Amino acid sequence: MKKVLVLGGGFAGIEAAIYLRKEKFDVTVVSNRDYFYIYPTSIWIPTGATEFSNICVPLEDLKKAHGFDVIIDDVVSIHSKENRVVCKNRELTDFDYLVVAIGSGKMKHQGINHTLSICGKPEESLDIKDALDALIAKGSGKIAMGFGGNPKDTTSVRGGPAFEVLFNVHNMLKKKKIRDKFELTFFAPMEKPGARMGPQALKMMDVMFKKLNINKRFGKKIKGFSEDGIIFEDDSKLESDFTMFIPAGDGPEIFKNSDLPLNEAGFVIINDYCEVQHDYDESPDMARTFVIGDSAALDGPDWRAKQGHVAEVMARNTAFNIAAMEKGIEERKGYFEHLNILCVMDSGDGAAFVYRSDKRGMMIPMPFVGHLMKKGWGWYCRNSKLGKIPRIPGM
Repeated sequence: MKKVLVLGGGFAGIEAAIYLRKEKFDVTVVSNRDYFYIYPTSIWIPTGATEFSNICVPLEDLKKAHGFDVIIDDVVSIHSKENRVVCKNRELTDFDYLVVAIGSGKMKHQGINHTLSICGKPEESLDIKDALDALIAKGSGKIAMGFGGNPKDTTSVRGGPAFEVLFNVHNMLKKKKIRDKFELTFFAPMEKPGARMGPQALKMMDVMFKKLNINKRFGKKIKGFSEDGIIFEDDSKLESDFTMFIPAGDGPEIFKNSDLPLNEAGFVIINDYCEVQHDYDESPDMARTFVIGDSAALDGPDWRAKQGHVAEVMARNTAFNIAAMEKGIEERKGYFEHLNILCVMDSGDGAAFVYRSDKRGMMIPMPFVGHLMKKGWGWYCRNSKLGKIPRIPGM
C-alpha cells in the first residue's frame, strides 16, 4: 500500500486524509494541535453563543473514523525533492507522496501584540471573549474590528469573519440593552473592503453599517497598533479600548527553510492539479508533492479568495489525482473551474448568503433562518467529518 504524508490538520489536510483513505492509501497526518478546528463557526465564541469545545473535533476521533494515523508535532522544514520532512521532534522520510496543507503565515504589523484575531490561534477566540466581557463589566467602551491586505497576494484576505464578529457583538450588546454605551468601528486599508463579493454585496454592507450605527474607517494603510488604538499612514489615530484585527496571510516561515517554489508573497506555486511546480514537473512520474488550501498560490480572477470550500475541493481533487497516477490513468481534476466565493455571513440574529463567480455575484439577506442555517452547517461539518452522517456531494 502506497503511503501519503499529509502536513496540516485543517480543512484541506483533513479532507485530503479522508479522501485518500477512501482510495485505500496508507495516510499519516502531521498537525501542531490534536484537534480539527471549525474556524467558520468560531465567530460565536467571543459573544458566548457557543463553547470552545463545540468548535473542536479531536483528531483521535477522526483517526478512528477514517483509519489514518496522526502525529502531533511542528513541521520545521520541507525537502520535497529528497522525500524528507523535518519536524521538531522527528524526521519523516517513509512516504511515497507528500501533501502540504499547513495554511498560511500572517502579515506582521508594528504593535500587532495589541490586537487579537478570530482567525489566529484558536485560543485567541477565548481571549477576545475575555476582552469583551471586561468592557461589558466596565459598562462602556470603544471597540474596533477590521482586517488587512497583502499587496503581493490579494487572495489571502479574511474579511468575512471580521464583519461577522462585529455584527454578532452589536447583536449581543443590543440584547443586553447597552448598545448605546459602546462605539463600534470597522476599519480596513482598502477603499472598498468586501468589493470582491460584488457590487450588490458592497451596497448591502454599507446599508448594514448605517442601520446598525457602526462607524467606518476605510482607505488608509495601517501603520501600526498601540494599546489604545490603530495608527494609520498619515499618523491619524482611531481610538479603541479593544481591537480585533485579522492580518492578511503570507507564506509560512517554514517555506523559507524548504525547497518549494514560491511566489512573491511566499506561497507555493502549483498547477491546476495542485502539483508543485518544480522544474522537473514536465515529467509526470516525478510529480509527488502537492500543495492545497491556504499554502498554495492560487491562479484565477482578481476576486478569487482562499476559502475552506475551495481548500476542500483541492483536497478531494488531489486524492483523485494521486489515485489516478497510481492506476496509470491520465484523467486529472483541477481546481480552477471551482473557484468562487461562497459563504453565509452571520450576524447573530440573521445572516446573508454571499456568492460570487465569473458569471455573477449576489448577496441575499436571510433573517433568523440564515443564522439557523449556519448553526446547522456547523453541526453538519462536525458530524459528516466524523462519518456519523452522509456527506452531501460537493460539501
